[in-house]
Amino acid sequence: MLPQMYNAVMNPDVNPLRRLPRAVRFQIMTYLAMMWSIVFCVWIGAVSLIGPSLAVHAILLAGVYFTADVFRRVSRPVRVDHWAKFRDPRDGCARYDDIWGG
Repeated sequence: MLPQMYNAVMNPDVNPLRRLPRAVRFQIMTYLAMMWSIVFCVWIGAVSLIGPSLAVHAILLAGVYFTADVFRRVSRPVRVDHWAKFRDPRDGCARYDDIWGG
């Protein structure tokens, strides 16, 4: 039950933000993290810790976002012939292997 509750709030692929573009979801989740940082800092009376808490939350969210993006890009299938356009059909080396085109 706890993982489901966590995903309902924290996982942008499950929560109501899932229909928005990825960049907009990231931005809204960052704003929400900052808002909750302020709420909890004020709640416990640690107003002097709001700045560092906002920075840590923003860095954490950025790290999670970019890690997920790297994983998404790596999991895409790679075309085998992608580099064929850069190879010289005569010898298989790079098509432009020196500045004079020789």
